[in-house]
Amino acid sequence: MFKRVLIANRGEIAVRVMRACRELGISPVAVYSTADADAVHTRSADEAVCIGPAPARDSYLSVPAIIEAAQKVGADAIHPGYGFLSENAAFAAAVTEAGIDFIGPPAFAIAAMGDKTAARARVRKVGVPVLPAVEDAPKDPDDLKARALELGLPLLLKAVAGGGGKGMRIVRDVAELDRAIAASSREATASFGDGRVYLEHYVEQSRHVEVQVLADAYGNIIHLGERECSIQRRHQKIIEESPSPAVSATLRGRMTAAAVAAAHSVRYVNAGTVEFLLAPDGRFYFLEMNTRLQVEHAVTEAVFGIDLVQAQIRIAAGEPLWIEQHSVAARGHAIECRVYAEDPAANFVPCAGTVTHHGAPYGPGIRVDTGIADGSVIPVYYDPLISKLTAWADDRDAARRRMAVALREYEVQGVTTNIDFLADVVEHPSFADGQTHTGFVEQHFAAWGPDETRKSSPAAAARHIARVAEAPKPSAEGSDKAVVTPESDRPAPDPISLSVGKF
Repeated sequence: MFKRVLIANRGEIAVRVMRACRELGISPVAVYSTADADAVHTRSADEAVCIGPAPARDSYLSVPAIIEAAQKVGADAIHPGYGFLSENAAFAAAVTEAGIDFIGPPAFAIAAMGDKTAARARVRKVGVPVLPAVEDAPKDPDDLKARALELGLPLLLKAVAGGGGKGMRIVRDVAELDRAIAASSREATASFGDGRVYLEHYVEQSRHVEVQVLADAYGNIIHLGERECSIQRRHQKIIEESPSPAVSATLRGRMTAAAVAAAHSVRYVNAGTVEFLLAPDGRFYFLEMNTRLQVEHAVTEAVFGIDLVQAQIRIAAGEPLWIEQHSVAARGHAIECRVYAEDPAANFVPCAGTVTHHGAPYGPGIRVDTGIADGSVIPVYYDPLISKLTAWADDRDAARRRMAVALREYEVQGVTTNIDFLADVVEHPSFADGQTHTGFVEQHFAAWGPDETRKSSPAAAARHIARVAEAPKPSAEGSDKAVVTPESDRPAPDPISLSVGKF
């Protein structure tokens, strides 16, 4: 087993990986940019190394800086988290070449699934269904429009080299095609350094369903069921759940078999996720394979009782899979909400600033993954994720009601958040009935605005009173002077309480 692991990431996922490392007896090392010098993940690690200035390209995306940091602290392995360099084949190769273990799939598997059109061709050969697409888009505008019409409107433009909603555009009129391709290509170039895009038939009212797989270096691959991630804004997930309310036992068998086949096609090793589009008629199609840990891994952990981060580390250390498919058992239902510093009433614009108070909910079946504490700064440079809130219960409705209560109790002060929006989605009748699809937010919440009458719930008021009662009292010598603990004397936040609550 490794002795020291460097975590090439920040925020909640860095804290999450630290927790897994410590439970395995591994010393976690953080990296940070100058903007994150006082961040929770920086203060929570056994050691932290500054790798550059605030812009991600000069720090969290700097391969030489991260490898140099790992060598400096004597790290045995590097965990990439998600985002940043986690699906960068060149980074994985560079880590291996430096004599450091990469906690993720081999570079060739990342490269094979990183090119979306090549991945489509690969999985098609092993019988995995794919959507009709124009992968080799002709340069002549008239030829392109003719091919698009053959494919059938509406269309979805997608970046060849990336995901996460970057470069995606829905085209409902062929006259919009040229402008949409130009816009998609610009965004893909800015996000991935590769402006190639392709056309795919767009299925209305579809669901986004994905399958978690685990694979060791000895050819063993298992799946851990499916997650549904249909509640999205700007093609990016905000609510996920496991299992999917739309997947029957028969359909689950077919989808999971397809996911395992896709993983086998690239000799996959470590944790990965095969994403599918599920059409209203019950047919499903391969979208892509994410060759990393998913943001929404918590719902799978809750339902299957397997720590996926520890599994990643153990596999990377050379252990064979310790569980066989017939021993994998699901229990109950889990829902995750991504809490962001953003304004849903203003097209989800990010809201940077200082979190003056972070009052996360707690209780049976509630888990909060976060890298935020009172006084934490949400920088303008990175994704404004505050936390991931997960609720588990015996069935979907109980989990949904537990989530709704937790969201109404959740307090974040200092920045605008999407908490009220998430609560309204979870309480919506169509969500309660499991009638979800990727256009759910646009259909039901296009004109959403916060309900001001909910700003002061009884639970929030009670917590406020408790905080006031516990606040430092004025000194006897001067009632106008509050007692303030110097920053240097304040204890670092407890990484355990800030990372993962147990079920």
